[in-house]
Amino acid sequence: MTGHPEGVEALAARPVGRLLWQGSAQATMSVGVYGVYALTNAWFVAHGVGPTAMGAVNLVAPVMLALGALSTTVGAGGASLVSRRLGAGDTDGAARAAGNTFVVFWAGAIAFGAIGLAALEPLLTALGAEGAMRGHARDYAVVILASTLVATGFSALVRAEGRMRFAMLLWVGPVLVQIVLDPLLIFGLGMGVRGAALGAVGGQAFSSALSLWFFFARKDRPYRIGAAHLRPDRATVRELLAVGSPSMLAGLGAVLLTAVVNNTLGTVAAVTAYAVCARVQTFATMPHLGISMGMQPIAGLNTGRGRPDRVRRVRRLALRATLAYGALAATAVVLTAGPLTTALLGTPAPEAADALRLIAIGFAVAGVAPLVAVYFQAVGRPRPSYLVSVGTIVAVKVPAVLIGATAGTTGVWIGLLAGELASAALAFAVLRRRA
Repeated sequence: MTGHPEGVEALAARPVGRLLWQGSAQATMSVGVYGVYALTNAWFVAHGVGPTAMGAVNLVAPVMLALGALSTTVGAGGASLVSRRLGAGDTDGAARAAGNTFVVFWAGAIAFGAIGLAALEPLLTALGAEGAMRGHARDYAVVILASTLVATGFSALVRAEGRMRFAMLLWVGPVLVQIVLDPLLIFGLGMGVRGAALGAVGGQAFSSALSLWFFFARKDRPYRIGAAHLRPDRATVRELLAVGSPSMLAGLGAVLLTAVVNNTLGTVAAVTAYAVCARVQTFATMPHLGISMGMQPIAGLNTGRGRPDRVRRVRRLALRATLAYGALAATAVVLTAGPLTTALLGTPAPEAADALRLIAIGFAVAGVAPLVAVYFQAVGRPRPSYLVSVGTIVAVKVPAVLIGATAGTTGVWIGLLAGELASAALAFAVLRRRA
């Protein structure tokens, strides 16, 4: 494949603006494809099974978010360690960090799946799955919980050494697999929401297989993981979890927020409206994530190289990019909320459209808090990242929703918007004081 050179030396030497543009564009393309899948998956479920089934799948979202929090924790912590070790020229330390990342994830995934399956019925009740939605939610959750070992492709570790194109393959490949499997399983074989879950797992398995080949068999890399690197190292695991834990707490906070919203919405129509808004938000805010993903290896490796000037520049450029994109995304979604919700549900849905218009205003600044948290993780400073990751959820977003819920369903939507705006303000304050 032709194009700009990749790898450790490119991260250390090429102009920061070009690196950020290339990394963010490739990462955004990757997660954008996943965003397309989130929308098409919603369409397949809504049209192949029904709107109630789509609402049920969204009720299981906290399970997916919690599992994602685990993979993001080890991924963010491991990527920070790998990029900083490579920046310092310590390839054995990078291999040890990557190997321990695999081991910690595998252990956590097995425990997560076993506990979830053993406590499935109480879990469904806690998620608000009642009545007609409970059966669909159970079918989806069982498949996801039984397949936790393949829930990540470790793309963060791939990006940490500057291999952006392969990292993109780890996102795009499984999404294509899922888009093929979903209609086959849902429409062709009539498997309903269980088919949607199996489609997701099939894509994840594809990504997991690619990552195993990359880390354990591919030769043209700065390090390879050997058996010795899979042996847990106390100091490495401690640092990995310290740096990555803000991601875990942010993910668990997202689980809490989703559960709070679902339990404060009093009708199936409102839950379905939130499911639609969540799918659109997943797609519309993907470039925010892409910008953070593009920034992380540049900031981390140049921290290891002792180049604070390059670290500061990539931080400034990333913030400008996420704010510029956010303004465009918010405007576009507010103006097209009606057609978007109609396309997803197959019928005009004024309640969903009104909810989306309010929530979409927050897209303008939705990337600020995650970007600031990722920056502090990348440079190996977990404390400010904890403050942003945990503080924005526990002290800002959840209280805003609970306060808004006292005014009814519309109050919940306003609470989500207010929480997003206040979270961005908190993140900016932390960055100014701690950077």
